[in-house]
Amino acid sequence: MSLFSFLTQELAIDLGTANTIIIHNEKIVVDEPSIVALEHSTGKLIAIGKQARQMHGKTHENIRTIRPLRDGVIADFNAAEQMIRGMIKMINPRQKFFTPTLRMVVCIPSGSTEVEIRAVRDSSEHAGGRDVHMIYEPMAAALGIGIDVEAPEGSMVVDIGGGTTEIAVIALGGIVCNQSIRIAGDGFTADIQAYMRHQHNIKIGERTAEDIKLNVGSALPDLDDPPADFNVRGPNLMTAMPIEVPVSYQEISHCLDKSLSKIESAIIAVLEQTPPELYADIVSKGIYLAGGGALLRGLDKRLTDKINIPFHVAEDPLHAVARGTGIALKNVDRFSFLIR
Repeated sequence: MSLFSFLTQELAIDLGTANTIIIHNEKIVVDEPSIVALEHSTGKLIAIGKQARQMHGKTHENIRTIRPLRDGVIADFNAAEQMIRGMIKMINPRQKFFTPTLRMVVCIPSGSTEVEIRAVRDSSEHAGGRDVHMIYEPMAAALGIGIDVEAPEGSMVVDIGGGTTEIAVIALGGIVCNQSIRIAGDGFTADIQAYMRHQHNIKIGERTAEDIKLNVGSALPDLDDPPADFNVRGPNLMTAMPIEVPVSYQEISHCLDKSLSKIESAIIAVLEQTPPELYADIVSKGIYLAGGGALLRGLDKRLTDKINIPFHVAEDPLHAVARGTGIALKNVDRFSFLIR
């Protein structure tokens, strides 16, 4: 067995639009932003993850930073392959002479087309995967939260990631009904950029908008424990002179309202498709929130008030999908909901 484990390395990969997480031996060994920096002329990899994120928006003409995934699917095949390969190397940086065979379980959005699934499989295989399995994100999130997915009762999971929001009703080890919408963390960031441009006449980049979201992001205009205003610096769009604007959480809740309403509508649409017996289970157990978007202040309260079903934020929602993918990797033969 020890010889076999030396020859084969088992990895669970949450290939996210915003962050990529790799689990090996039930431990998170890589947790990096999904971004690479490449040399423009040769396409050579310069930096990956946190290092590449520091360069984002600050590069000259010979370096370009690329986010290989958009809306939960691979947008740049070559960059995705380089990113996966580079992140796998982070696990064993000293291992240069011997490369073990890789067995992978990679999670994908539940609304993925055959072409998108093939792109993820090909990228994983080109990065060294010999035995590649897929699992749908809401199923992985349910496993990571600790739900018994094989039980004869309904559970509902809403996974708000970087590129997509995945909503699924799960029972008996399968997805009964689901919806995948392309409104999530990246959409919130774009909303904040547009709001700052129109409301305050200030131009901000993606990273600054992300910082605003983390510091004063809110789903409700009235919070019990409000965060302090966040100061934003940037050029005035009219004069190009530097200005500083304090941003409050009430402003951000107002600017995110339209996107959050679309997520609410999608949740209601999935509940409409849910068989009545499973609907009763969901009402009694509540709906689980996972993914980075679940950390938005007041989101669970807003959804509970709107839909009249209790919403629970998962413990460590950022890593719920990755943990679930790790559980699926350990039990590949047992779980039939893995796409072969």
